[in-house]
Amino acid sequence: MKKIILVTGATGAQGGSVARVLLDNKKFAVRILTRNVQSQQAQALAAAGAEIVEGDFDDVASLQRALQGVYGVFGVTNFWEHFEHEFRQGKNLIDAVKLAGVEHFIYSSLKDYNALSGGTLSVPHCDIKAALRNYAKELQVPATFTEVAFYYENFLTFFPLQKDEQGSLFFGFPQGDTKLSMFSAEDLGGVVASIFDHPNEYIGRTVGVVAEDLTCAEYAQIMSKVLEREVYFNYIPRDVYAGFGFPGAEELANMFEVQRLYIPNRQLDLIESYGLNPNMQRFESWLKKHKATFVGRISEQLATV
Repeated sequence: MKKIILVTGATGAQGGSVARVLLDNKKFAVRILTRNVQSQQAQALAAAGAEIVEGDFDDVASLQRALQGVYGVFGVTNFWEHFEHEFRQGKNLIDAVKLAGVEHFIYSSLKDYNALSGGTLSVPHCDIKAALRNYAKELQVPATFTEVAFYYENFLTFFPLQKDEQGSLFFGFPQGDTKLSMFSAEDLGGVVASIFDHPNEYIGRTVGVVAEDLTCAEYAQIMSKVLEREVYFNYIPRDVYAGFGFPGAEELANMFEVQRLYIPNRQLDLIESYGLNPNMQRFESWLKKHKATFVGRISEQLATV
């Protein structure tokens, strides 16, 4: 009988990647926790062989039911949906994992940006996940922690290419000339599956998930090559970006500023990531795969006055 792994966030980017790879590998039975068992994503996973369990992080009883008989758990919490409540939800999950006697917990964490900056720059969507990692360590949960890089997919969502006054294309934020580590969320599953396959080597460790570690100017050069249009990176200083006023502007400004000042590169994470998942996509190959989507968005941009 196969050991069971419970995957949270399986209808989203990270959990969905993990669930699909575990189902494809067929080494473990896969159970997913979802608030909406009838959603298209949940039903697709059910059709692929996953067991679907209804519940959420605010319902402790539902977590306890979902964890019955489980060997391993992949946990991911969502700051941008729940904001400061993320800590409470993550704590509920970690408490339930501890109570259930789970043998291998993999939690998608991030670096403590406030600590990296000596307490000068707060980045709650990173800092809360770092605090949850520390909490799991305090409880001595047998765990591995992943630290994912910036998604390639962010160029299609949060940071789409923009048109300047001359009609040229650019993307911009406060990263400066410091390398920006990136990867495709599609590729997390291969890393996590390998970690589940090697518990003795990875319990107690933090693993950075990185597929590319280049400067933003270099990413812009790749975009120019693949999209066959000139694309450039526009460095926007932290204080200017924070003043843009959209929800989360200051937090994102702080995130890029911490990376610019305190995370010079993630080359060792990149090397280990390819060891765990040799099929990690380089930025150029990922961009070629999604070229039609980018070209469509560019056409929309250029059509605007």
